[in-house]
Amino acid sequence: MRLRQNRLSEGMNKNVFFGSVVVAFFITMFALLSPEKASSTFTSLQSFIVEYGSWYYILMGGFIFLLCIYLGLSRYGDIKLGPDHSEPDYSRLTWFSMLFSAGLGIALVFYGVAEPIMHFLNPPGMVGGTAEAAKEALNITIFHWGLHAWAIYVAIALILSIYCYRHGLPLLVRSVLYPIIGDRIYGRIGDVVDIFAICGTLFGVATSMGFGAMQLNAGVHQNFSFIPDSLVVQGILIASLTLLATLSVISGLDKGIKLLSNINMSLAVLLMLFVLMAGNTVPVLGMLVQNIGEYLNSLMSKTFNLYAYEKTDWIGGWTVFYWAWWFAWCPFVGMFIARISRGRTIREFVFGVLFIPTGFVALWMSIFGNNAISLILNSGMTEIGEQVSNNVPVALFVFLEQLPFSQITPFIALFLIVVFFVTSADSGSLVMNILSCNGTDNPPTWMRVFWTFTVGLVAFVLLYAGGLNALQTMTIVSALPVSIILMFAIYGLFKVLFVDQLKQAVKQLPAPSPLVQMSDWRTRLRSIGHFPTEHEARCHLNEHVVDALSSVAEEIESSLKGHSVRTEVVHEEDYAELIIQNGGDYDFLYSVHLVERAIPVNVNSGDSGRASYFSNEVHLMEGGQDYDVMGLGEESLINDILNQYDKHVRFLRNIGEAFVGPEKTDASNAPRGYSKSMNKATGYHHPDKDVLVG
Repeated sequence: MRLRQNRLSEGMNKNVFFGSVVVAFFITMFALLSPEKASSTFTSLQSFIVEYGSWYYILMGGFIFLLCIYLGLSRYGDIKLGPDHSEPDYSRLTWFSMLFSAGLGIALVFYGVAEPIMHFLNPPGMVGGTAEAAKEALNITIFHWGLHAWAIYVAIALILSIYCYRHGLPLLVRSVLYPIIGDRIYGRIGDVVDIFAICGTLFGVATSMGFGAMQLNAGVHQNFSFIPDSLVVQGILIASLTLLATLSVISGLDKGIKLLSNINMSLAVLLMLFVLMAGNTVPVLGMLVQNIGEYLNSLMSKTFNLYAYEKTDWIGGWTVFYWAWWFAWCPFVGMFIARISRGRTIREFVFGVLFIPTGFVALWMSIFGNNAISLILNSGMTEIGEQVSNNVPVALFVFLEQLPFSQITPFIALFLIVVFFVTSADSGSLVMNILSCNGTDNPPTWMRVFWTFTVGLVAFVLLYAGGLNALQTMTIVSALPVSIILMFAIYGLFKVLFVDQLKQAVKQLPAPSPLVQMSDWRTRLRSIGHFPTEHEARCHLNEHVVDALSSVAEEIESSLKGHSVRTEVVHEEDYAELIIQNGGDYDFLYSVHLVERAIPVNVNSGDSGRASYFSNEVHLMEGGQDYDVMGLGEESLINDILNQYDKHVRFLRNIGEAFVGPEKTDASNAPRGYSKSMNKATGYHHPDKDVLVG
């Protein structure tokens, strides 16, 4: 029995897992047993925050948006989210589909028709039901779902990606605090942060699933009147779809979630194109263009607009609500986006995550929202507005009934909601699994099943208790500490990015000695057109490379005896590396890896039976350096090692002067970067095992 328990809990952080379960249990029971008390408590907290903290949420939303634009345009934009040699794990289309599913999901289908109509009927500062109100309704809707929402996700995902994939920290929310509190993230403080992130993810996804179940039930009832719109039906729907989500999350990120995300994207695009063609096509296209123009034109004024001179409750019920909602969701969505964005540059990441989803939001909201408003404004179908105001979940289905093929399209919409439902559940479960297992994305199967079923159970309990609104408010309240943590994390991010950029600059400096070259130019000429076999590359790695690394290590140990410098040579099957630890935060790593490459099709390799060749490529702490040392002798290899080590020492001097001053040599106040503490999480290892042979 003891062996069985140990195997099940392998890799699990018991403090985080059981702490999250206990906190979630008591909060859910509070909402279940005292729904009125829970509702009044959370509503009071929300009212307090809206009254005294609206300025803070609006200011933070604007600040983070401008910060992301700066990062995308700045010199930091060329830094990769991972080692320098890394490539993206997913194609751009798959990447976008997964962003779309995690960041928008059910909510886009739920509010795509409803929110434009509600703003059209009751816009802030003007009379509703007019053409001017229609224009403002779409402007506000795109503003709420556009650049600012994605900027908040970008901020947390960028920080996690840099720390995890470039600096060896675990993919956990606690890691964002490393530049501030250092190794204490591995203790109780880190556990509390991850518990908070799990609970926020659990309740946020459960609330979203609750809304999805209500919309799904409303759609089924609208098309099959004999099926009631009731709690029992919603419970059956949640149970069935939670089972589907469990099967998806068990299959893993590269199968279940990836497949469902692509299905999501395809169905959403097909439904959107149908509505565009079946509705007022040409007028809506014109409105789309104008909506984008109005959005961009009013972007800055809306960014900081608090309606401070025209007192209204509208700002608290909408813009502040949304900004707080994005903050509350950013640990979950940010972790998921970080997980799927490895290998992209900061510039590609920032502008991709900001503008591609925002463009899709503008398309979706314009096509659905403008067509729905047109039915009310131009066709006199005021009952649509009344139905949406009285029952938001039926908005999409009431709208689709007014279009051709109304016997078919509601079922497509229902299927789309089902797929969104499952994707939201399994992506949320993936994040909770990662948080519960110290950053690994391959948790035991029982834990995947546990968190997926827990999401479904919490969603049903809240529906039963009538506590969805209370829990929604609690999620908004939780955004306050998240936003404060994010501000500290952004401060730490700039310290780390400065180190990375300085490291990149030092790499471009000229070498202090002549370029590495073979002693005989004839030998060098023959090597240029030669494509080594695996045997040749391994012999070179095991003999010349290992000998060169060992010689440098022995000389350093001998000449610097008594200093706080330690060397270590690691030799594995497919790589050999030299580690020089200087007693500070920035160690030196020179590693040579056996890599298989395809022989270009237009090059004669001299061996028609081979399609690939092997090289011995240099990697430093920050990743591959894109050059091959295959064929170099021991002396030439030693020269190359010393060239790189010389640049590393220059980097240490520069960073010491930047953070301590030119009169001192102690760099202990410099921001933590490639430190021994960071490497505790993973150890020294090959930064990209996927490209290795074997």
